[in-house]
Amino acid sequence: MIVVTGGAGFIGSNVVAALEERGMGPIAVCDRLRNGDKWRNIAKRELVDVIPPDRLFEFLDEHRNAVRAIVHMGAISSTTETDADLIVATNFRLSLDLWRWCAERGAPFIYASSAATYGDGGHGFVDDADPAAQALLRPLNPYGWSKLLFDRRVARLLADGEPKPPQWAGLKFFNVYGPNEYHKGKMASVVSHLYPVAKAGKPAVLFKSHHPDYPDGGQLRDFVWVGDCVEVILWLLESPRVSGLLNCGTGKARSFADLAGAVYRALGRNADIEYVPTPEAIRDKYQYFTEADTTRLRGAGFKRPFTALEDGVAHYVQDFLDAPDPYR
Repeated sequence: MIVVTGGAGFIGSNVVAALEERGMGPIAVCDRLRNGDKWRNIAKRELVDVIPPDRLFEFLDEHRNAVRAIVHMGAISSTTETDADLIVATNFRLSLDLWRWCAERGAPFIYASSAATYGDGGHGFVDDADPAAQALLRPLNPYGWSKLLFDRRVARLLADGEPKPPQWAGLKFFNVYGPNEYHKGKMASVVSHLYPVAKAGKPAVLFKSHHPDYPDGGQLRDFVWVGDCVEVILWLLESPRVSGLLNCGTGKARSFADLAGAVYRALGRNADIEYVPTPEAIRDKYQYFTEADTTRLRGAGFKRPFTALEDGVAHYVQDFLDAPDPYR
C-alpha cells in the first residue's frame, strides 16, 4: 500500500491518479475534504481509505506491515497564510513525525519541499542539502520558512547519523500548473486564472516591470507541468537507491507573457495583454526570476524530458479547463 498525504489536493491527487493508472496500488489518501468540490479530485479513484489527518498515525500503525511508502504532499501551501503556529504544526511537526515513522518501519518517504525556500533567489536555486548552504536561505513568507525548517532538520538528522528511512527525497516544486488545482482559489496557477479571461475574449492583465533588466511581462518563472512532477515521484518510487533534496522544475525559466500567449493560442486566439503597475505593497519584494537548477536531479538518473510550456498549457486548457469534465 502507498499512503499519499494531501492526496485529494493538487499534486497529491495527480500522484494518486498516476499510481492507479500504473497499477501501483493499493492506495490510501490522507486529507481533509471539507465543504467544497475538493472531493472531485479523487472521485474517479479506487482507494483503500480516505483518512482524516488526526487519524493518520492510528491508520499507519494498524497497517504498518502493508505500507510500502509514504508520499507526503499534505501541507498548508498558501503563501498568504499568517497563522505560523498552524503552519509549523502542519508543515513541520507532522513531516517530522512521518519521517520518524518511516525510519522506524523501514518505509520510503518522499515529501514536498518548495522553491519558496529560496526566498528572493539571492543565493541561487541550487538544491544543496548541506546544512551550511541551507542556513543561507531566507524565505519570504511563513510557508517557505516552514518548508526550509523541515529541510534543515532533515539535513541535521542525517549529519548526526540519526535513524532515517531507507529512501527519502524532498522535492522543491517550482511553479506547478495542471488539473485538480481548482480548490486552491487565489493560490491556483496563473494558467487557471488566465483561462476564463481568454475564453471570454478579454485581455489578460499582467504586472508591469519595475526592473530595468526585464520588460513588461518579461518577469521569469520556472513553470512546470504537474504531470512532470508526478513522473519524478514515480521514478523515485521505482529507484530505491536514490535519496536527497531535489529541485522539481524544468530548468528553463519562461516569461509571464509567454505563459499568457500560450493560453490564448490554446484557445485559438491571438494574445491580448494589458499591463498594470505592480502593487507598491509587494513591489520591493517581487521576484523577477526563478529557475530550477536540475543538475542533481539529472545526475541522480532522471532522464525524462520536461514538458515544454506551450505543450503543457495546451494540454491543460484543451483537455481539462475547456472540457466538460476538468478533473483528472
